[in-house]
Amino acid sequence: MKGVLGACLLASLVLPVRVAAVSGDVIPGLDVLVGEEFARLRGKRVGLVANHTARDRRGRHAADLLASAEGVTLAAIFAPEHGYRGVETGAVADGKDDRTGAPVFSLYGETRKPTPAMLSGIDLLVFDIQDVGARFYTYISTMARAMEAAAEAGIPFVVLDRPNPIGGEVVEGPVLDPGQRSFVGIHPIALRHGMTVGELASLFAAEFLEGKRLDLAVVRVEGWRRAQRYDECDLPWIVPSPNMTDLETALVYPGLCLLEGTNVSEGRGTDSPFLVVGAPWIDGERLARALSKAGVAGVSFEATSFTPRSLPGRAPKPRFEGERCSGVRVRVTDPAAMRAVELAVRFLCAVRDLHPGSLRLEPRSFDRLAGAPWLREAIEAGKAPAEILPRIAEEAAGFERERAPFLLYE
Repeated sequence: MKGVLGACLLASLVLPVRVAAVSGDVIPGLDVLVGEEFARLRGKRVGLVANHTARDRRGRHAADLLASAEGVTLAAIFAPEHGYRGVETGAVADGKDDRTGAPVFSLYGETRKPTPAMLSGIDLLVFDIQDVGARFYTYISTMARAMEAAAEAGIPFVVLDRPNPIGGEVVEGPVLDPGQRSFVGIHPIALRHGMTVGELASLFAAEFLEGKRLDLAVVRVEGWRRAQRYDECDLPWIVPSPNMTDLETALVYPGLCLLEGTNVSEGRGTDSPFLVVGAPWIDGERLARALSKAGVAGVSFEATSFTPRSLPGRAPKPRFEGERCSGVRVRVTDPAAMRAVELAVRFLCAVRDLHPGSLRLEPRSFDRLAGAPWLREAIEAGKAPAEILPRIAEEAAGFERERAPFLLYE
């Protein structure tokens, strides 16, 4: 496993995306820690839970900064899904960081929680990974499991907070049914939670550690407001996972990722995953007209066709590989008005109605992503969006009340 700032990483994760100028008033937790000259970590052997997104505003990686900080020892690095460099698919292997010499332990393989052996000699854990605001994005599950391990080991846990890139005001259900807990839904929170990782860590510590006590500290983002999306923060977009190529993708992801539990392509194997969606049996022209007529807020639809292909590191075996698919290209026209889960519900209901008997929702995978069986059951029963969306709103409102005590930003 190579150093995170190697030329291969820079080429694959930074150059393909539009990068904003690094200036402005939004200062991530890592930069705040640097400004404090790492005072809270001095004299400590630190375990860093991070990937390639753990960079300060000058592009320096947290591992390099910790390794060179006076009085701080970088004892180990813990890698989430997609690995320390953010380009792996499937299980992640252990390795070594060639820049700092620190061992890299995988938290996305047979082991998804730091073991006592991994934590031997570590005085505290630091978490710094960019989230995208959806419950099934596994980085927050990695954080939750690392928090459990820290509580059990009796060591502090420090979160270097970062903005929620799709904003912190909008919340969308469903809320996870505890019976559907998995690594793509580790705690009962809303599908689009509208929280930062620091806020989530505070909620997790208070409600889901099952009596274990955790010394938790959150290094807050300075200058971020809940209404801000990532394009309003003047921070560079670093691709957080191979198919999360830009902010538009992140905005629709909490909804259209549900297609992974269906027989519709979510666009993996194309240049626009989650924005180009369809199937060989869909009539894209009819679907685009139906969705446009439905007046889905904040988005537009264009009929399109595409052929998923194998993309090493992004989509090695996509659904419908080599088959011509028809569907729609989704464009976000008003991010503040767009509701990703509502978009997905309207899309699935339109496909169901236009192609009777063709749409299939796979119970196990769809329910794990949605967080509860009721959404699948409602779609399969032929219910209209107007009958489904009120419950989604009701569950979101309940979660908004639950999360309120843990919000750190206005």
